[in-house]
Amino acid sequence: MKILIVGAGPTGLTAAIELARRGLLAKVIDRRDNASTLSRAVGITSRSLELLSHSGVSETLIEEGVPIRGACIYQRERLALELPLHSNRIYFPTILGLPQDRTEAIMANTLGSMGVEVGYQNELQDLREESKGVVALLSSGVEERFDLIIGADGIHSKVREAAGINYLGFDLEEKWSIADVDTEGWPSREKFTLVRSSSGTVAVAVPIGKDRHRLVASCDNAIDAFPMGLKVCKIHREGTFKISIRQAERYSKGRVHLAGDAAHCHSPIGGRGMNLGIADAAELAKRVVERRLSGYSELRHREDKKIIEITERVRKIVTGRSIKARLEFRAFLAVASSLPVVRRKLGQFVVEF
Repeated sequence: MKILIVGAGPTGLTAAIELARRGLLAKVIDRRDNASTLSRAVGITSRSLELLSHSGVSETLIEEGVPIRGACIYQRERLALELPLHSNRIYFPTILGLPQDRTEAIMANTLGSMGVEVGYQNELQDLREESKGVVALLSSGVEERFDLIIGADGIHSKVREAAGINYLGFDLEEKWSIADVDTEGWPSREKFTLVRSSSGTVAVAVPIGKDRHRLVASCDNAIDAFPMGLKVCKIHREGTFKISIRQAERYSKGRVHLAGDAAHCHSPIGGRGMNLGIADAAELAKRVVERRLSGYSELRHREDKKIIEITERVRKIVTGRSIKARLEFRAFLAVASSLPVVRRKLGQFVVEF
């Protein structure tokens, strides 16, 4: 079987690895000049680690990553809630913090050892279905026929566009910011931190290395959003972005299949974007080998939709500026801070969902 994977991020690399360990070597292309040097997604869930453990990728990820053992929630400068992030019921007991470029590098090394190298500076221009396969027009001007194409090429997916699959949803109006920084004296080196200001601005810090954090905030400057004297020693990257909440109307059309951001996107609150892509890709690769692709779209569309809906509910509660939203958030903090069993179950939910 001849397979083309478009996109060499975590989703595309997962698909290629899972196919290769089952004996199918796919062609992987990416329009970038070379491998990414951006940290981007930074949280790897236990479920993703379990899926990647079969190829040996997880062992290296765990060696290099930072276990996120707890969460701290602040109301302005006051610590309102602290809870453990832990579960004994899953493959890895908590969430792992690691910059996406390192995750991709580890996955690419594993894929290379299996005999597959990523073809950079090669972009899909168009595709067309024929009776004997699907023909891809590549940026080199070459036309090549494949048995199927996997679109793992992100939110602005050329595969999805060429296949004529609608990307339904909406865009949020507010601007968010991001910063990847080295910090000094940050007390929560293995803890996720969320701060909600009196104005309703939300800021999040995720440990991704020794004295290194990913900062995200619902304002123009993620660094300035922290009121507790955050000392930044070095800025690796910073910028702004807007959030889209979208899902492809279907993940499969003929010989074309979507996974990851090409199929869905949502708020970074919850940190599940990359992990949903890994789950999509692992399921798709398994079904390709087992030749039962007919149920892929329905299964992953349903599963991803559940996570998107949960993430949206959390986003609205955490970032809502209405009186109702503020009251709900305060009530949540009051109940969780007063009941140890609620804190424990909440921590389990965060690492398991």
